[in-house]
This record gives sequence, structure tokens and C-alpha cells, in this order.
Amino acid sequence: MIFLGLIVVAAAVVVGVAVVLENTGGVQLVLYGDAVPGVTAQWHVFAAGVVVAIVFMLGIGIAALGFKRTLGMRRELRDLRDEHEESLQTLELERRRLQQALAQARRGGVDEPSVPAQRVAPN
Repeated sequence: MIFLGLIVVAAAVVVGVAVVLENTGGVQLVLYGDAVPGVTAQWHVFAAGVVVAIVFMLGIGIAALGFKRTLGMRRELRDLRDEHEESLQTLELERRRLQQALAQARRGGVDEPSVPAQRVAPN
């Protein structure tokens, strides 16, 4: 695939050089009613088109990278939300289990499990 891309790039460069070398006539480029200074030959117009195409492709590339990054961040956020919800469900099940064990212990007359008292140092 990379090799095919390099062949296409090489062909485009050859065609571009041929267009520049073959077009030597005079021309005037008008943009929004004003003549563009410095553009006096047909190859200047072609070169301006190449520059505009490069800027366009850079813009498309930047937009594509931004789109890819946004999709990645959304995917990560969705995964984090799912993980958070699983954690909440696990904690809720554990809480219910402990409540049932406590209720059963209270019904059976068994004392609640004692938590060792912590010593508080006198001030």
C-alpha cells in the first residue's frame, strides 16, 4: 500500500513539473476583482493552485486528526462510565448482602460483630 502511494506521488510530481515547464505564456490572475501581484505566467497560477491544494489537504488532515481524537475520547469516556456503573452495582450488592447478614444476625440473637475500639490519646 505504501509503495502504491509513493508511485502515485511520483506520478503527480512528474505531471506537475511537466505542466509548469510547458506553460510559459503570460497571464493575469484576478481574485475578487483585484489582480494578484507577482503572478505573470501560467505556471505561477499552477503553483498557486498547488499551494491552495496543499493548504486544503493540511486542513483536511488536521480535521481528521481532531475527529479521531474526539472519537477516542468519547470511547474512553463511555468505557469509564461503564466501569463506574459496574463499581456502583458491585457496591450496592455488597451493601445489600451486609444488610441481610446484619438483619439475620439481629434476628438470631447473635451480637453484631464488634469493631475494636480505638484509643484516643489524652490531650
